[in-house]
Amino acid sequence: MHVTSGDNRSGAHGRNRATAAATAVAIAATGLILVAPTATAATPAKAAAVPTAAAAGADLPFTSVEAENATTDGTAIGPDYTQGTVASEASGRRAVQLAAGQSVEFTLPGAANAVNVSYNVPDGQTGSLAVYANGQDTGKKIALTSKYSYIDTGNIVGSKTHHFFDDSRALLGRDLAAGDKVKLVASSTVTVDVADFEQVAPAADAPAGAVSVTDHGADPTGQADSTQAFTAAINAAKGGTVWIPPGDYQVSGPLPVDDVTLLGAGNWYSVVHSSHFIDQGSAPTGRVGLKNFAVIGEVTERDDASPDNFVNGSLGPDSTVSGMWVQHEKVGLWLTGDNDNLVVRDNRILDTTADGVNLNGNAHNVQVSDNFLRNQGDDSLAMWSLNAPDTGSTFSGNTISQPNLANGIAIYGGTDIGVKDNLIQDTNALGSGIAISNQKFADPFFPLSGTITVSGNTLVRTGAVNPNWGHPMGALRVDAYDSDIDATVNITDTTFTDSPYSAFEFVSGGGTGKQVRNVTVDGATVDGAGTVVVQAETPGAATVSDVKATGVGDSGIYNCPFPQGSGTFTLTQGTGNSGWDTVWNDCSAWPQPK
Repeated sequence: MHVTSGDNRSGAHGRNRATAAATAVAIAATGLILVAPTATAATPAKAAAVPTAAAAGADLPFTSVEAENATTDGTAIGPDYTQGTVASEASGRRAVQLAAGQSVEFTLPGAANAVNVSYNVPDGQTGSLAVYANGQDTGKKIALTSKYSYIDTGNIVGSKTHHFFDDSRALLGRDLAAGDKVKLVASSTVTVDVADFEQVAPAADAPAGAVSVTDHGADPTGQADSTQAFTAAINAAKGGTVWIPPGDYQVSGPLPVDDVTLLGAGNWYSVVHSSHFIDQGSAPTGRVGLKNFAVIGEVTERDDASPDNFVNGSLGPDSTVSGMWVQHEKVGLWLTGDNDNLVVRDNRILDTTADGVNLNGNAHNVQVSDNFLRNQGDDSLAMWSLNAPDTGSTFSGNTISQPNLANGIAIYGGTDIGVKDNLIQDTNALGSGIAISNQKFADPFFPLSGTITVSGNTLVRTGAVNPNWGHPMGALRVDAYDSDIDATVNITDTTFTDSPYSAFEFVSGGGTGKQVRNVTVDGATVDGAGTVVVQAETPGAATVSDVKATGVGDSGIYNCPFPQGSGTFTLTQGTGNSGWDTVWNDCSAWPQPK
């Protein structure tokens, strides 16, 4: 989880079997073409087959192709589930390493004129990938750098150097069809994980009546700072639209926005370079629109005392963020104050050193949907009910891939919250695919209350070993970390694929034996679990029905509340369960993944 200036919320998810530590953090991730790795000594066992598509997740404008499924003369790496390795942070836990002159060639699944590549280069190095189409050199080169990778967060106990991957994109200058070939040739050592192929529409035209930033002196070449020009255009367009023509713009300071829409020609064309784009305590009118442009920062480390975010604070009520490409910020949107009825949809948030989106208390009826998030250095999507409860807000239909130091989706307190129809893939360390938690981090905190609805989510290779606990975290975790779960938690229609450890986990992460109760699980498919289906570690109760499991590593149930003597966890099995009726019977040891 991300920490704002003045807060001390970050820490290790702290508990082992012998002692209870004090603090915590979380983790998870997604991808598009899903791949089943082969089990190795460092890789928990997996089911034999993985679907190539899922009903959950965002409706995306691109299609991803894994490098390990392409043609290459390079070296395949992975699968690996070891924290602190390049392969363990890759989608599918596999990738392709190229030496200078080696290549990986993709067959296009559909029409495309653009590509975005997720890659890693050795620390301190740069390079490029030359792009060939159907055997011809396009003249395009994809720039590679380690500048935004290799992050260390010493304040988070148990973390290692992480955040190995980055994204780099290029317009190809030609239209290609399904079945065409795109080859990437390395100038130096590079690990290619996945390529996103997209048919990008032509740049849009300015709408009638819009106020252009260039008319107020903005420099589309990026040579001069355009902060004053953007501010002047915003002031002139009050109640209307600010137009950002195609170009690259430098904005060095935060912009004031209220009752105005900032609109670009498309997020491949209108690009703003800013590490601190919007930072305001309130926008009294609200009705802010941020649409169809890119904001790319220069954040190379995580400084929790710095507001290096795309949006920091409040946009005001009835605002919309859509069609944005946000990259190389600390946080995408760190939302405090009045953001009532905010809609965040159809955005790409990539390569942040901390959270993707965090509703940081007092968020009412915020809808975050159809977004793609990759390579977050903390929770990809989070609600944290600090100072006031988040209420009536929902994360729905998002695709999350490879957060590398926290959960895919985390709900820390709040009232009447929804987590629906999301696709989450490849958590790496210190977290779960989804966490429903009463971990407070700071006060005043408002625990879970009302009804928490978790429905229709797909979790692929999620869950990870917590080095501070000395054992794993499940793919979907309900955590009475600092206080008993008193909310009604309804978990329905979940799909688990290749969970490296357990599917469901019920725990008090602080090690104090708080109760997880009022939980109903109704409908789940578990296709591969490395250890157990249900991991119960604290007192409380849950009713579980219609959960069908195959490929379970050891036993169906681990039920060992901690600390010893704190109480019992009552697991009531309803109808329709199958494949997980055995029980782990040695509470002095943990089942090992198979």
